[in-house]
Amino acid sequence: MLPRSMNKVRILIADDHALVREGLRRVLETRRDWEVCAEAVNGRDAVAKACACKPDVVIVDFSMPELNGLEATRQIHAALPRTEVLVLTMHETDSLVRDVLAAGARGFILKSDAGHALVEAIETLLLHKPYFTAKVTELVLQGYLNPASAPGEISSPLTARERQVVQLVAEGKSSKEVADSLGVSAKTVESHRANILRKLGLRSSAELVRYAVRNKIVEA
Repeated sequence: MLPRSMNKVRILIADDHALVREGLRRVLETRRDWEVCAEAVNGRDAVAKACACKPDVVIVDFSMPELNGLEATRQIHAALPRTEVLVLTMHETDSLVRDVLAAGARGFILKSDAGHALVEAIETLLLHKPYFTAKVTELVLQGYLNPASAPGEISSPLTARERQVVQLVAEGKSSKEVADSLGVSAKTVESHRANILRKLGLRSSAELVRYAVRNKIVEA
């Protein structure tokens, strides 16, 4: 059943690797009632294009430059609560599953499973039901049955813009490059950096990079 009468299901693909996007598109286009309405090459691009084309489903790579998949999911879900988000990742951990669910995604599959699970995942999400691989379902169940064994969620002291600055800095961008990317002044970026270090109790960019890796803002 199509979510919009007489219209095709509209899907946005967000991944920074062209070959991955091409592979996903080929799988999706096996369905004549589905169409890829846009492709995004990073998290910021994904948010902008999602808001522009208002897809039924967004497929988001967890690890993307400029804005990671987790933060992109948060922003897409906030702007388009009826749009379903499917997160693709190379890793399955209980903490990652919790983060993805908290961000607003209801689908989560490994990239290695996309070839055989992608169509089923999207069909399930179009019914506004969650979709996880068997291993992820087991992780979710274990967390539910043994809440004491799972670490409690710690809310980040950073704003969405500050998390974005952290990612760009951790990716090795200078203050000017961060400013150009965000469309703000270098002085504003320096102010963000100072606030971030103060909030996190850090003293250097090296410590900030380690924080970004530990908190899955960027990959090591």
